[in-house]
Amino acid sequence: MRQRIIAALGIAGLAATGLVACGDDSGSGSGSSGGEKITIGIKYDQPGIGLKEGTNYTGMDVDVAKYVAKELGYSEDNITFKESPSAQRETLLANGQVKMIFASYSITDARKEKVSFAGPYLTAGQDLLVKADNTDITGPDALNGKKLCSVTGSTSAQKVKDKFAKTVQLQEYDGYSKCVEALGAGAVDALTTDNTILAGYASQAANQGKFKVVGKTFSTERYGVGLKKGDTETCTKVNDALKKMVDSGEWQKAFDKNLGPSGLKLDAATNPPKTFDACA
Repeated sequence: MRQRIIAALGIAGLAATGLVACGDDSGSGSGSSGGEKITIGIKYDQPGIGLKEGTNYTGMDVDVAKYVAKELGYSEDNITFKESPSAQRETLLANGQVKMIFASYSITDARKEKVSFAGPYLTAGQDLLVKADNTDITGPDALNGKKLCSVTGSTSAQKVKDKFAKTVQLQEYDGYSKCVEALGAGAVDALTTDNTILAGYASQAANQGKFKVVGKTFSTERYGVGLKKGDTETCTKVNDALKKMVDSGEWQKAFDKNLGPSGLKLDAATNPPKTFDACA
């Protein structure tokens, strides 16, 4: 009898342990975790947009991401930022390595076949960065025979070749910072991407006086929040958060802090955003 009682108590103890384990595995994100966690994709090498310096993250994309995440119920302490290079963004979303991506991610029909987008939360335009003393590159049509740098996975450089300069020589690197280094060293003649990103590089303390943005935009780049394909529930919540950010004035504060110092002027008709794409 004594042995049966001890065995019964042991089984009860194991059952209780199992119940506790089930509770910890519920995915609620509460308890010892201190709240639900989220991983957000950003760029690490775009001053004014998405920049990592040590353990510090700054930029317009970063501030918009933090605001949206807070509105979705995530505390800032529970946000993990993950580097999301242009060529890897769709894979990171499809594999569930990130929940959302804020990474100067232009909304295009081709990309919408693979991912869903909320937003847009900012509208930029493609431009060129050249050395400060350059006088012969005045726009994309002046790039024939020149070496043009952009980033693997980006469509910017190919767009120049297709539409403006058939004989331009395209040079690709895995990050914009490497393109800036190549431009400074004379290995390329120009760098192309969005004017927001170029202005951020030109305004960095180490680059001031070295480079200039040509100032002739030749595209419309609508930055969206990348989401896993078909995630309409999150898309709707993100659009609601973006609208609140604009209406409250927090969007303008984020822009002034991150991109205002460069002197960049964006199209007032689309910035701050007035409307957001429907979540399909």
